[in-house]
Amino acid sequence: MRRLFPLLALLPTALLAQTAPAPVDTVDPMIGTGGEGHTFPGATAPFGMVQLSPDTDTSCEIRACYSHAAGYRYDDPTIQGFSHTHFSGAGHSDLGDVLVMPVAGDTVSLDPGDAKKPGSGYRSRFDHKTEVANPGYYSVKLDDANVLAELTAGTRVGVHRYTFPAGKAAHLVLDLRSSLYTYPGKILWSGLHLRPDGTLTGFRETRGWAPGRKLFFAMRFSAPLTGHAFVDREEKVVYKGFQGPGRGSDALDEKLGRLLEARLDFGALAAPLEVKVALSGVDENAAVANLAAEPGDFDAVRKRTRAAWAEALGAVEIAAPAATRTNVYTALYHSLLAPSVWSDADGRYRGPDDQVHEAKGYTFRSTFSLWDTFRAEHPLLTLVQPERTTTDVVKSLVASQQASPDGILPVWQFAGRETWTMIGYHAVPVIADAYLKGIRGFDADAALAAMVASADHRSYGGLGDYIDRGYVPIDKEPEAASKTVEYAYDDWTIARMARAMDKIDIAARFEKRAGNWRNSFDVKSGWLRARKSDGAFRVPFDPTAINYGSDYTEGNAWQYSWFVPQDQAALTAVLGGDARTIAKLDAMFDFDNSKVDYSHAEDIAGLIGQYIHGNEPSHHVAYLYNYAGAPWRTQARLKQIVDSQYKPTPDGLAGNDDLGQMSAWYVFTALGFYPVTPGSNQYVLGRPFVDKAVLNLPNGKHFTVEAIGLSDANRYVAGVTLDGKPLARGYITDAEVRGGGTLRFTMAAVPNKAWATNPAARPFSISNNGKH
Repeated sequence: MRRLFPLLALLPTALLAQTAPAPVDTVDPMIGTGGEGHTFPGATAPFGMVQLSPDTDTSCEIRACYSHAAGYRYDDPTIQGFSHTHFSGAGHSDLGDVLVMPVAGDTVSLDPGDAKKPGSGYRSRFDHKTEVANPGYYSVKLDDANVLAELTAGTRVGVHRYTFPAGKAAHLVLDLRSSLYTYPGKILWSGLHLRPDGTLTGFRETRGWAPGRKLFFAMRFSAPLTGHAFVDREEKVVYKGFQGPGRGSDALDEKLGRLLEARLDFGALAAPLEVKVALSGVDENAAVANLAAEPGDFDAVRKRTRAAWAEALGAVEIAAPAATRTNVYTALYHSLLAPSVWSDADGRYRGPDDQVHEAKGYTFRSTFSLWDTFRAEHPLLTLVQPERTTTDVVKSLVASQQASPDGILPVWQFAGRETWTMIGYHAVPVIADAYLKGIRGFDADAALAAMVASADHRSYGGLGDYIDRGYVPIDKEPEAASKTVEYAYDDWTIARMARAMDKIDIAARFEKRAGNWRNSFDVKSGWLRARKSDGAFRVPFDPTAINYGSDYTEGNAWQYSWFVPQDQAALTAVLGGDARTIAKLDAMFDFDNSKVDYSHAEDIAGLIGQYIHGNEPSHHVAYLYNYAGAPWRTQARLKQIVDSQYKPTPDGLAGNDDLGQMSAWYVFTALGFYPVTPGSNQYVLGRPFVDKAVLNLPNGKHFTVEAIGLSDANRYVAGVTLDGKPLARGYITDAEVRGGGTLRFTMAAVPNKAWATNPAARPFSISNNGKH
């Protein structure tokens, strides 16, 4: 069928808004909740501290929690409760704090029960047909309790609304034992305090993924308590507390212990029960203050959050078929969930030293999955949230380094705590990319000092040997091949920022280190390989082997041999030139995996040959044909990836979204360009997947992308113009995007093998001195 959507490319932006649902109504938070996407469907504000969402199962131990890393899994038949903190698409589990579950009737179980045995506990069956999920709102009918549960959230508050059956006693179970990854042995301590005004406050400290994480909460109810019980399941002692309405004004009850629960009674209610919960990393009084900072009932909070999402998602306007619009706007939504707010309304937060600090003039952010997100997530934020979020991010990263007992920038941080998960010092390219794009509002000298301190931290991840030898030796440090090339790229971004700041000595030192990738590249075999302390490459060698803790990080030689984003031209030369590079890229995508078993590797998903889209080391690879003079091959591969890896369904993400990285890749790719090398101030051109897109930039300007003749058949770029003038190169600059204008692709069924092929038209590499 002939598509009519290309005609929309000719319509004014204002008219586009009238012909399709608003972005906020196009998002589907259920995408990624099945398969290996690890997203959650619940309510949250943009970058909110609170992610109030259903948990279908939390009774897991260590890596068994992988499938429930977000708490919710689409194919589960029951909901255990609604907790207030979740990761979006992480490859590791934690959080799931302060779980609340409504119970109706005379009997209240304090155990979740068995999902296979209805009525065995407080968990409830549900039907997906009753679920509603959109930005800032989630609802579901709990079948066993016969309760309608609705959730919304502000920045630091979550609001529940429960409609109980008429005439039935209403109760809440508050379970502080429940957690993702930490249950039950890793909960160190917790507390419950019922205050005279009826406010329930509490805390818990956990040792899960992050050590010694402290979280505090304050909870208020729209109806008075008629009774309660605080229970320490470790002691098996029940504290009945006060009974009957009206006695709460002069009553105070508290309980400290390791495995605490509360039963909260409200009697039969004539109206829905609203429960408002605020979080803090500082203390219980700070959580109470956060409650006051976001006034209003359920509907008021929901309205504010919907408006915040409408503004955030309005950064991009899309004309495309309905399924594509849903995919793009949901990807943008997922890209705006982290790094999440961690400081309180008064600016205080708990830092990596477990001390309370104050963010003056900015909002402290945490939840940094930097090995994943430096690639596309943070570059996307520099376009859609440069001042509001990126400046906060840089200030937060530097503040974390200054407060860190180890003196290093965050690696994988959440709730202000460091997990030391993954490799590299990838806060460095995030900071450098922001500075080089002209984003200011932070202390550049302090930022550069933090970057250098991290890169010179000899006790971290084999850096001492890397500094001394120019590579990380595998007999002294695991994942040595990956660490060598990732350190080299990070070093290049330090050099770029230092040179822009006229810090010539620093720039020269790190420019030299940026070439260290060569020290682990075996020119004879054409593979990146791990070397030993004596200089020899480790044997035996199998480029398809993936073993955690071995030569590579969540990948193998097929993926990591392409990681030289700062100098792809040099890599092309090492591989023997354009033709051999193109042939090796094709061999990667066309590889026959029938005899390869990756069942032991959890994060290996979305395979197209040895290209693994479900994990980050492959994310830039499809664009590398451009560096070898074959951009039409990039265009074909992008079509192959998008068609197979993204769908508007619960299993629509091939792999973990990783705090927005998978989604940000798709947003950029749908627009027709991608930041292969953050820090270069260039975006490599691919091909668009939307008929028209308008980036509404914070500086008031608009950058428009148009695809003329786009269809399934017309998958190749016939030609490109920028502001009406032919564009012969295969990239655009960040300044061109921020300056506003129109990038127009003319699509065709056959490739244009002459466009953007000569060396002068290729994207940045150190070897061409960035002149192209």
